[in-house]
Amino acid sequence: MTVPPPPPAHYPPAVPPPPPSGRWRPERVDALPGTEFGLVQLRVEPITSGLAIGSLIAGIGSILVSVLVLCFGVAGSTGGWGGWVSGAFTLLSVLVGGGAIALGVVARRQIRGSGRTGQVRFTGAGLGMAGIVCGCAGAGIALLSLALTLVLQLSA
Repeated sequence: MTVPPPPPAHYPPAVPPPPPSGRWRPERVDALPGTEFGLVQLRVEPITSGLAIGSLIAGIGSILVSVLVLCFGVAGSTGGWGGWVSGAFTLLSVLVGGGAIALGVVARRQIRGSGRTGQVRFTGAGLGMAGIVCGCAGAGIALLSLALTLVLQLSA
C-alpha cells in the first residue's frame, strides 16, 4: 500500500486575481480572520446621471419651443391669431423649462450624494447645470416673445 503525499505547506491565494483586462477590478480585499477566505469589494465605475441628461434635453427643447413662440407671434400678429398660438407655445415652453430646472436640481443632488464606498457614483453635474440654465433661458425667451407678440398685436 502506498502512502498519500503530504498536503502542501502553503495554500494558494483564497481569492484569485481578476484577469488583467477584466471588467471587475477589486477596490479592497478584507481577510476574514480565522479562515483562508477574503471579502472582495469591487470598484464600481461611475455612471452619467440619466436625470442630468434628461434635464439638458428638456432645456434644449424649451429653447426650441420658445423660438416657435417668437416665429408664430410675429407671423400672426397682423392676422390676430399670433397671441393665441404664442400663448399656447409659451405655456408649453414654460412647463418644459420648469421640468428641466427640476430635473437638473434633483440630478445635482443625486450626484452630490453618490460615490460612497460600494455604491454607484454618478457624474454629470455640468450636464445638470446646463439643463437648469437652458430651462431658465427657454422659459425666459418664451415669456419675452409672448410680451413682444402681444405688443405687436395690440399696436396693429
